[in-house]
Amino acid sequence: MASRRDNDLGTPPKHGPETVQLTIDGQPVSVPSGTSVMRAAASIDTRIPKLCATDRLEAFGSCRMCLVEIEGRKGTPASCTTPVEAGMAVSTQTPRLEALRRGVMELYISDHPLDCLTCSANGDCELQDTAGEVGLREVRYGFEGENHLAEPVDTSNPYFQFDGSKCIVCSRCVRACDEIQGTLALTVDSRGFDSKISASLDEGFFDSECVSCGACVQVCPTATLMEKSVVEHGQPRRSVKTTCAYCGVGCSFIAELQGDEVVRMTPDTEGGANEGHSCVKGRFAWGYASHPDRVLKPMVREAITDAWREVEWDEAIAFAATRFKAIQSEHGTGAIGGITSSRCTNEEVYVVQKMVRAAFGNNNVDTCARVCHSPTGYGLKNTFGTSAGTQDFRSVDEADVILVIGANPTDAHPVFASRMKQRLRTGAKLIVIDPRATDLVRSPHIQADHHLQLRPGTNVAVVNALAHVIVTEERVNTRFVAERCEDESFARWAEFIAGEENSPEAVEAISGVPAETLRQAARLYAGGSNGAIYYGLGVTEHSQGSSMVMGMANLAMATGNIGRNGVGVNPLRGQNNVQGSCDMGSFPHEFPGYRHVSDEATRALFAEAWSQDLSEEPGLRIPNMLSAALDGSFKGLFVQGEDIAQSDPDTQNVQAALRAMDCVIVQDLFLNETAAFAHVFLPGTAFLEKDGTFINAERRINRVRPAMPEKQGLSEWETVCRLARAMGYHMAYPDAAAIMDEIAALTPSFAGVSFDRLDREGSVQWPCNDSAPQGTPIMHVDGFVRGKGRFMLTQFIPTEEKASRRFPLLLTTGRILSQYNVGAQTRRTENSRWHEEDVLQIHPVDAETRGLKEGDMVSLSSRKGAVSIRATISERVPPGVVYTTFHHPDSGANVVTTELSDWATNCPEYKVTAVQVAPVNMPSDWQRNRAESQRKHDAITAE
Repeated sequence: MASRRDNDLGTPPKHGPETVQLTIDGQPVSVPSGTSVMRAAASIDTRIPKLCATDRLEAFGSCRMCLVEIEGRKGTPASCTTPVEAGMAVSTQTPRLEALRRGVMELYISDHPLDCLTCSANGDCELQDTAGEVGLREVRYGFEGENHLAEPVDTSNPYFQFDGSKCIVCSRCVRACDEIQGTLALTVDSRGFDSKISASLDEGFFDSECVSCGACVQVCPTATLMEKSVVEHGQPRRSVKTTCAYCGVGCSFIAELQGDEVVRMTPDTEGGANEGHSCVKGRFAWGYASHPDRVLKPMVREAITDAWREVEWDEAIAFAATRFKAIQSEHGTGAIGGITSSRCTNEEVYVVQKMVRAAFGNNNVDTCARVCHSPTGYGLKNTFGTSAGTQDFRSVDEADVILVIGANPTDAHPVFASRMKQRLRTGAKLIVIDPRATDLVRSPHIQADHHLQLRPGTNVAVVNALAHVIVTEERVNTRFVAERCEDESFARWAEFIAGEENSPEAVEAISGVPAETLRQAARLYAGGSNGAIYYGLGVTEHSQGSSMVMGMANLAMATGNIGRNGVGVNPLRGQNNVQGSCDMGSFPHEFPGYRHVSDEATRALFAEAWSQDLSEEPGLRIPNMLSAALDGSFKGLFVQGEDIAQSDPDTQNVQAALRAMDCVIVQDLFLNETAAFAHVFLPGTAFLEKDGTFINAERRINRVRPAMPEKQGLSEWETVCRLARAMGYHMAYPDAAAIMDEIAALTPSFAGVSFDRLDREGSVQWPCNDSAPQGTPIMHVDGFVRGKGRFMLTQFIPTEEKASRRFPLLLTTGRILSQYNVGAQTRRTENSRWHEEDVLQIHPVDAETRGLKEGDMVSLSSRKGAVSIRATISERVPPGVVYTTFHHPDSGANVVTTELSDWATNCPEYKVTAVQVAPVNMPSDWQRNRAESQRKHDAITAE
C-alpha cells in the first residue's frame, strides 16, 4: 500500500499571475510566481529531504533538512521558505548539502528512541524515511547527556496518543491546529532544548481545548501522534475511498484496512468538500459499524409485546409483505406508507420512494429531511426557482461579510466551520443571529462584529428589520434588482418591508435585539462587496420557517449577493444526505427532481419507466400518517434508517401512533426507539458497507464505496427490491450503479451523472447535464433558475407557542460536536466520553430564581409532557431561554416539544417550546415507563 505522504509536494500551491523560469539541478522548470523552490523541485520529481514542511501547511523553515544551494547566493537557504525567481539556478544535491543534512539528521536521531522495528509508525514515518534519504548510517553521539527519551506518553484521548519521547518539535501539529482546524489548542512551550508541544495549558489532550479533529495526527512526521487503532493493529494494507456518513459537509475519506477491519480513516486531500480535513466524528467515530449491538439477522414478531424471533431473509420479507397486503385489503391502498432516510444513499432512498409509489400504489412517502429542511425547499424554490443552496464551500474564502443565522457550524458542521474561521481571521466580518452565544460569537482570534441575540421565534421579524434598513436607507443594489428580479414583486415587497411595523425600533420590542444593533448589522451586510448567508435548523424548524427562508432570499436579492463566489444563501444540511433524500423524490407531492405528482407529463414519464400506473394525488406527510394511525385509517409503515420515536416532536403522540399500527417495519443498524413498536426488523448496512452516492449541502454528489462486505448479507436497496417484488411489483437492478443510471435518465439535473464519471472525476455538483456538463458549483450565475428572482412577502406572525406564567421559559434545541442526531452511531463510540448525557443549559439568573446549582437534576416540563434532566448553568443562553440536545434517548427531549409546525411544509417547531424548570430528585413518569418497558422487553427476550 502506498504511503499517504507520497504525493506531498512540501508547500501549498501558489497561483501567481506570472510564470517563472528557473533551473533545478540543471533541469528547466516553469512554475507560478510565489512557488517555493521545494515545490518547484517536486514538480519535476526531484525530492528534497524535509521534516517540518508539508503541502498542507504554510512553509515554516525550522527543520534545516531542505537546504539547497543557489548560484550567486551565500549560504544554504531552506527551499521551503525560498520563493523561486526568474533565472535562478538551484542545486539540491552537492557534497556540502549532503554533509549538512546528515549532520542535522544525526542530531535528531541522537535524541530519538531507536525502536524503528517495533515502532507503530514503522513504514509510515518521515523521520525514518528521511534518515535513509540523507544516507545516515551511524550516530556519533551517545545518550549520556540530557535527552527527552523518558518523556511520558499521553493516552488520555480515546483515539490517539502523544509520545513526547518521539517528538522532534517540528511544529507541524501546532500549525495544523492553527491553519487547518482553527482551534489553536496546541503550542510550543519553552525554548531551545526545553521546547515541547503542549496542549492548552500543559494539559492532557482529553482535558485540553483540543477538539480531536485529527489534523495534528495526520501531519505528524513521526510516531509522536498516532492513532491508537494503528498502535494496536499495525499499519493498514489496503484502502478504499469513500464518503463520511455524518453531517451535510460530506467529507471524503480513505478507509485504510487490514483485511475487512478498518485501522484508520484518513481525510482525502482530494476531497472536494473537505480537502483533507476532518472532525472527530468522521475521523474517529466509525467503530459503531462493528459494534456488538448491531442486529445482523432479520427479525419478526406477531405483536410488539412478543419477543423478537430471528428468521432468514425470505421469511422476514414474506412476513412483511403478507402483513402489508392484508392491511391494504382491509383498509385500502392508502393505509400504508414509507419514510426514507437522510443517512442512506441516494440509490437506497430512490428505491424506497419507488416502492411506495409503484408497489404500494400511493404517494405516502416522506423523509426526515422534511422534518429539518423542507422550508429550504419551499422558500428557495419560490424565490430562486430551485430548492438547493447556491454555493460551494470554497466560496466562503471570498466572502467579505458572513451572516450566520440559526446555525452552530463549529459543532454541527465543523470542517466547514474551520474554513469559515480561517476566512474570518483574514478579515471577513461576521454577524451571528442566534438566541445562544455559540462559539462563533467569541472564540480564539474570532469575535462576531454583531451578535443579534433574538428571542426564539422572532427570526422573521429580525430579517424583515434588516431588509427595512436596506430599503429605507436606499442601500438596495438597484442594478441587480432591475436586471435579475421581477419588477412587480420587488415593488410590492419594498412597499411592504418599508412599513413601520418592520422598522428596527418596532422589532426591538418583539425580538429583544436593540434597534441600533439591527441597523448596524444591516448596513454591514449591505455594504460588503460580497455578503454570504449561512443558516441551519435554527431557521427552518419554526412555524415560520418557510417565511424566514424567503426573507433571507429577499435580503440576498436586494443586495445583489447571488450568482458569484463569496455570496449566496446557503443551508447547512444536518445529515449526510439530506439534500439527496429530497432530490430523490422523498416528499409525498413530488417525484425525483422536485416535479409535482399531479403533472401529467412527469407522471407519464415515470409510469412508462416503471411500467406501472401512478397516483396523481399527493400522499401523507409523517404528521398526517401519525394522525391517521390514531384515527384508525393508516395501519402500516416502512421506516428506513430513521428513529421517529426519538427524533420527531411530541414523542408520546408518535409512540401512540406507532402502537396503533398493525405492521411497522424498521430497516436500521440497531434496535432503536422506533423498533420498540416494530413487527419486522430488517438489518441495514453501515456506510463502510454501502455502494452508492451521497449529496452534501453544496449539491456535491460523492461516491460511497464499500470497504467491506455487508455484515448482514444483503444490501439495503436489494432488501427493498425484494419487498417490492413480494408485494407484487417487479423491481430489480444488477447493482447500485444501475439505480443511478435510472435516476439520471429520469431526472434532468442528474442527466450527466454516473458511477463511472464519479469514479473518474471524484465528485460533481448538480445540475450536471447538457446545459452544465461540468456540474454547477455556483447557482444562478447569469440568471435565476426560474428566470427572474421573485421577492416574497414575509409578514411576521408570532408562534402560537408563548411563554406564560405556567411555562415562563422558552426551550430551544440543538447539537453538540461529539454526538450526531439521535446518537445511535456516536453513542456506540468513544465520543460518549465527551458527552455522556444530554444536559439543560440555563442562565444563572433563572437558576438562582429556582434555587438550582450546577449539576442539579431538574424537571423540564411543557404542555406536552415532562422529563428529568441534569442542569448546567451557562451564560451562553440569555435569561428566559434554556437549551438542550437530543442525542440520548433516555433524556427524552422531544417528549416536551410540541405539535406546532411550519405553515407551508409541516416542518416541526423544535426551536420554540414554552417550558418550566424546577428541582426534582426522580425520573419523570415517561422515563420510568420507558425504563419499565425496556426491562420487560429484555426479560421476554432473555426467555
